[in-house]
Amino acid sequence: MAASTDADGTGMYDNERENTRLQVGGWWNKVLDMEEAKHQLLFSLPMILTNTFYYLITLVSVMLVGHLGELQLAGSTLANSWFSVTGVAVMVGLSGALETLCGQGFGAKEYQMLGIYLQASSIISLIFSIIISVIWLYTEPILVLLHQSHDIARTAALYMKFFIPGLFAYSFLQNILRFLQTQSVVMPLVVLSVLPMLVHIGIAYGLVHWSGLSFKGAPVAASISLWMSTLLLALYVMYAKKFKQTWQGFSMHSLNYVLTNMKLALPSAAMVCLEYCAFEVLVFLAGLLPDSHITTSLIAICANTEFIAYMITYGLSAAASTRVSNELGAGNPERAKHAMNVTLKLSLLLGFCFVLGLGFGHNIWIQFFSDSPIIKKKFASLTPLLVISILLDAIQGVLSGVARGCGWQHFAACINLATFYLVGLPISCLLAFKTNLQYKGLWMGLICGLLCQTGTLFLFVRRAKWTRLDLPGENEKELPIV
Repeated sequence: MAASTDADGTGMYDNERENTRLQVGGWWNKVLDMEEAKHQLLFSLPMILTNTFYYLITLVSVMLVGHLGELQLAGSTLANSWFSVTGVAVMVGLSGALETLCGQGFGAKEYQMLGIYLQASSIISLIFSIIISVIWLYTEPILVLLHQSHDIARTAALYMKFFIPGLFAYSFLQNILRFLQTQSVVMPLVVLSVLPMLVHIGIAYGLVHWSGLSFKGAPVAASISLWMSTLLLALYVMYAKKFKQTWQGFSMHSLNYVLTNMKLALPSAAMVCLEYCAFEVLVFLAGLLPDSHITTSLIAICANTEFIAYMITYGLSAAASTRVSNELGAGNPERAKHAMNVTLKLSLLLGFCFVLGLGFGHNIWIQFFSDSPIIKKKFASLTPLLVISILLDAIQGVLSGVARGCGWQHFAACINLATFYLVGLPISCLLAFKTNLQYKGLWMGLICGLLCQTGTLFLFVRRAKWTRLDLPGENEKELPIV
């Protein structure tokens, strides 16, 4: 690979570009490669906006029904948490296999395989959507079994029942996003995500306040908007000329790659689910504390705030995953490592900006969720702890993206299992139920888990061998198309 690089002149060009970069940028370029940073920001900022807009579709519904009363707020926030654990985490995790397969395949210029991987991943997501929708029908007894209040559990179950159609849309949406992301197609996604979000505000407000659906109108509106988002992306992929090489139509040949995809999709889903579940378990534990209506809403709001902050990190995580997988597919591990270092610095910088805004504007932020003076006061006391967890999340999010780009999902899943469930959650339970810290103790334990997770991931990524996966089907030039 090195010989071929020198033969076509790219190696010499890279050396000249590096010398020019150091001469022009001076000391600042020694701290941060501005050219690489610019490239990643142009990629990550649209991804940040895109993921934020899609997340706001579900969050706006929660905000609207939260003003109907404390029970509706607690039920909708608990339902959103249940959706995050069983819906978002699973579907984002399953689609993570495409970050490895499509990313490295694109870097290796095996373009015809990307559409095959997309279809195989969508089949897997469809199967899991059916299984999860059945589980959602039993949300109330499951939540009661987890010692949640009967009233809150019943309200959350009603929300989930009307949100089942949105689950299928969300599963396909995530796969299409990964397909586009690995090809560095990001700018059109901003337009294709902001339009459904803006329409959703009108739909949700109308169904909640102007129709007889009231509380049930929120999940119905979210389902409609998610399907609108998915159809827009699907039409873009099918008819845009830039995807002629990577999307060549529906093919039965994709069935041959379901198992190949599954080998990465399952550990990827486990990796994401273990982390998401750690946050959401806190919501369930908060329901066991005194004043469960208040503590459940409070911890759920903190978790939602953390996820909003993670949208920033996830944009950079996507940039890291794409850059690393593309470079490894092209046989350039050193460039992949350099890209990761730049992403880590950018993530810390943007994370610091977010926590500054949260620190000074937490009183404004909490008003979007609740008018209760008690919740506002308690949220203010939790803000310093929330700031710490957000900064740790900024680092581990990038490292997790690197793991997905390299195909190390199974190792990352083991790390998440050990750090969150053997360290973080036991400390949360100890501080919350054996001391007077209560809801603060829950979040302190989570910080301990995040700290261990981030440190372990960092050491693993630094010591692991960076090599390209042996992708199946690399020599296939023609695939049967339906």
